[in-house]
Amino acid sequence: MYTGLLHLHNVLRWVILILLIIALFQAFTKKGGLQKTSLFLLIAAHITLLLGLFQYFNNEAVGFHMIERLGGFGNVMKDSFARFWVVEHISAMILAIVMITMARGRAKKQNYGAASWMYVVALILILAAVPWPFREGIARPWFPGM
Repeated sequence: MYTGLLHLHNVLRWVILILLIIALFQAFTKKGGLQKTSLFLLIAAHITLLLGLFQYFNNEAVGFHMIERLGGFGNVMKDSFARFWVVEHISAMILAIVMITMARGRAKKQNYGAASWMYVVALILILAAVPWPFREGIARPWFPGM
């Protein structure tokens, strides 16, 4: 079950990135359809958040359990792998989803300028916090799925 949820979480990442790029294009060009795109983006982002929170609190390898396993938060902050999974990934993604949610409200009011910049910030946060395969220091051979 956990592996399936992890794969769904990873697939939804690509759905979010595609919808975010489409929403950015629609917001900057003031094209129609932003309200519908922003709704689908909001739904995908919140489902991904719920899946991620489930993984964060229930996975023994990464997430919340790493604090106890490594002997405290100070040790987590010294290890780049642990810091990424315990602090950086979840914090940046929650901030990005907050920005997506706020941008959805602006899109409903047809305030395209504010929505577009919120989407830009969300995209930057997501791109910075995704565990890309080429990122050094966040992948270990014992981590499932890496």
